[in-house]
Amino acid sequence: MSPPARPRPGIKLWLILFPFAYGGVAINVFFFFLLLQSVGVAAISPYMALLITVPLSIPATWISAHWIRSLIDEAEKRPGKS
Repeated sequence: MSPPARPRPGIKLWLILFPFAYGGVAINVFFFFLLLQSVGVAAISPYMALLITVPLSIPATWISAHWIRSLIDEAEKRPGKS
């Protein structure tokens, strides 16, 4: 008997995590371009960082939703069952 398939994270979890992932990615993109000033790349505005963040935050949200789902699955295990 094969083990049951792991459920994928639902849309509710994804929607809850998206603003946090979006904000985290936006801050990192902005600071990354500030660091690139040391090699001659122009800094970007915070608004440009927000625009660049849109496509980058989708995979970040997907990864964090799967991670949170695995933590939920682990927490819901009954003692004595593996």
